[in-house]
Amino acid sequence: MQSTPFSGFCSLGKMITAKPGKTPIQVLHEYGMKTKNIPVYECERSDVQIHVPTFTFKVTVGDITCTGEGTSKKLAKHRAAEAAINILKANASICFAVPDPLMPDPSKQPKNQLNPIGSLQELAIHHGWRLPEYTLSQEGGPAHKREYTTICRLESFMETGKGASKKQAKRNAAEKFLAKFSNISPENHISLTNVVGHSLGCTWHSLRNSPGEKINLLKRSLLSIPNTDYIQLLSEIAKEQGFNITYLDIEELSANGQYQCLAELSTSPITVCHGSGISCGNAQSDAAHNALQYLKIIAERK
Repeated sequence: MQSTPFSGFCSLGKMITAKPGKTPIQVLHEYGMKTKNIPVYECERSDVQIHVPTFTFKVTVGDITCTGEGTSKKLAKHRAAEAAINILKANASICFAVPDPLMPDPSKQPKNQLNPIGSLQELAIHHGWRLPEYTLSQEGGPAHKREYTTICRLESFMETGKGASKKQAKRNAAEKFLAKFSNISPENHISLTNVVGHSLGCTWHSLRNSPGEKINLLKRSLLSIPNTDYIQLLSEIAKEQGFNITYLDIEELSANGQYQCLAELSTSPITVCHGSGISCGNAQSDAAHNALQYLKIIAERK
């Protein structure tokens, strides 16, 4: 890693001091632009099969070559850039502190600069949990004001997020999980159930043994009474039994030209029921009706 540094030592030190909010990658890139030595990054090693993956990146800027390691590609690149800056800068007392991406400190970073999706993934890797999975469950609203709903699943738990874009919906879902993990020390490898709780929410066993008024009314109902509001009935049961309902309107019409919809219930296991009708509203009602029929069958089993 020996080199002959190119000109501009003092300008780099001033650049770092003048722009304390810049990351090492950004500062090194700006410095390379001014000195016509653009940094080049290469991934030298990527171990993703182990419990905590590690990455090694090499950066070459002019005659200088440095490497950095981290639990993510971004962190490895940051540390490589930091190593190069430490060689280039004139004032050795100026140093970068690369934050740990596993547990970002909201009090020290602007909210719009946080990456809850990446932070949640890093946290899952660090503690040995399965990686979070995201599913776009609903898309609606007028063209000028779209709203998206995304479901984030982590182990046997689920959170939903809404936003004006798919990315924002994912971020909001991830933020809900991170809020639950705010008191976890990053040094401790713990079970997810110890954080969120041992309850798996609404299970088939809890449905069969529930004393709830709504679920027991469903057991006695024929679900064939005209003008029944199935969507409202399903919503009342969901509130009583502690699960969420997400309706996903399918863009394609059915083979006989009807609208289609999926109703997803956040039970354990997840329940998805299909519905169809002459309008989107009728399709949702049919999906709710089919979901009620399914819950009725499950609740009545012994």
